[in-house]
Amino acid sequence: MSSGTFSCHKIAEGVGEGEVIISKDEIMFYLVRPETGEVIEKAHDIEGRSVAQKILIFPGGKGSSVVQSDGLYQLMMKGSQPAAMIIQNPETVLVAGAIIMEIPTVDRVDPRFYETVKDGDRVRVDASGSVITIL
Repeated sequence: MSSGTFSCHKIAEGVGEGEVIISKDEIMFYLVRPETGEVIEKAHDIEGRSVAQKILIFPGGKGSSVVQSDGLYQLMMKGSQPAAMIIQNPETVLVAGAIIMEIPTVDRVDPRFYETVKDGDRVRVDASGSVITIL
């Protein structure tokens, strides 16, 4: 199991802790089932897996601002939103959604983090303190 502490840049403040789920594909939150957090987009890197209360590591979002915001909002209403998000390439819609929905979100992470973290690791994202800890 990996461990360590890494610097990052706060997008949306807060602290989230949970199991890591890593996606190599961008995520369209509209194609995530609100009741379970399960990714239902066909041929997606994490199709069939749930992002609910996980530390979601992914390149960025995709889709229009309406489907991105509504998808994240629907997850939030059902309690299936990620515990925190670590985004490699944030864009305005995703950033605004994370702030409004109060999902701890960071970017500009120490490159060593991506070399160290593994799917299934337990991680604490302290966006307010600009630090990620692999537990």
